[in-house]
Amino acid sequence: MIKILVADDEADLETLIRQKFRQKIREQVYEFVFAENGRDALEKIQFHKDIDIVLSDINMPEMDGLTLLSKIADQHPLLKTVMVSAYGDMENIRTAMNSGAFDFITKPVNFQDLELTIEKTILQVNQIKKTLQAIKENNILKMYVDKNVLSFMETREYENSLTDNETINATVVFIDICGFTSISEKEAPDTVVKLLNDYFDIMVKEIIAQNGIIDKFIGDCVMAVFKDDYHLDRAIDASIEIRNSINNLPSEKDYTPKVSIGINSGEMISGNIGSATLKRLDFTVIGDTVNTSQRLQSAAAVGQIVITEKCYEKVKKSFKCEHIGTISLKNKTEEIIIYEVIS
Repeated sequence: MIKILVADDEADLETLIRQKFRQKIREQVYEFVFAENGRDALEKIQFHKDIDIVLSDINMPEMDGLTLLSKIADQHPLLKTVMVSAYGDMENIRTAMNSGAFDFITKPVNFQDLELTIEKTILQVNQIKKTLQAIKENNILKMYVDKNVLSFMETREYENSLTDNETINATVVFIDICGFTSISEKEAPDTVVKLLNDYFDIMVKEIIAQNGIIDKFIGDCVMAVFKDDYHLDRAIDASIEIRNSINNLPSEKDYTPKVSIGINSGEMISGNIGSATLKRLDFTVIGDTVNTSQRLQSAAAVGQIVITEKCYEKVKKSFKCEHIGTISLKNKTEEIIIYEVIS
C-alpha cells in the first residue's frame, strides 16, 4: 500500500480526494493522510513513518508549502513531494523544483492528471525502495535501517555506498519532444507545464507497458532504460508506440507535438550516483552506450527513431528499418552507420 500525505488548508480537497480515489482506498492501494498546513504535515510525517509521497499546497497558514518542501528535503530526503497549487507562475515552479519537488500540479486539480502523476511518483518511490533493499541485502544498512535511515546517511558507510555499481547489458532510449522550447517561450507557465506533463504521461505509459524504467526527465526529454530479456526489442516497441501516440495528438496552441528518438544497446555501468555532501543519490546508468544513445537522439530528425548498425543487425528480422547513412558523433573517431526504425 502507498501512503500519501496531503497538506492543504482547503477542507473540501480532502472530500474530493476521498471521492475520486474511493476505489483505490477501498482496495487498499492508496492510504491518504491529511494535514491543514506545513507544520501539521511535519508532525504527521513524524507520526506516520511509512509515508511515501507528499502532495502539498503552496499557500497555507503557519507554514507554507515551499518552507515545508525545504524541511522535507533536509529532514526526510527519501520522500517525494508533488506541489499542488493555484500559483502556477514560473517563479513558484522554479522555486519548488530547485528545492527538490518531484513534480508540480496546478489548481483546479485535474484528478486524472493527479492520478497519473501519483503513479509516476510511485515508480520513483519503488525504485528507491528497491535500491535500499539491495543495500540491506549487501549488509550495508543492517545496523541502521531499523533505527533511522538518516542516521545511516550521516556515516561514512553512506559515502562508501556511492561507489557500489555493476556492469549490465541493457538498452537506453532518449525521447525528445521536438520544438517544445518555442511554445514554452510564448505560452503561460501553467499551460507549458500541463502540456509537458500530458506528453510525458503518454511516454511513461508505453515505457511501463514494455517493462522499461524511467531513469530521468531532462527538460523536455525522457531517458528510459530497458533490462533483462529482449530489452532492445521492447525498447523499440515502446518507442514506436510513443511516436504513433504523439503523432495522433491534436495541435495545441499552434503547436503540433512530435518526437525524435535515439536508441542504443550494450554494456553500461549501473549504480548509485550522487553526492555524500548533499546526502542525495540517484540509481542510474552511465557509459559510452548511454552517451551514444543521447547523441543518436540529437541526430534524429522530427519523427525519427534512430538506431546504430549494431542494433539494426539484432532486430532487422523483427522490425522494418531503413538505412540513413553515416554520421559523426562527438568523441567518436570513426563515423557510425545509422538506421531509422519504420515499423
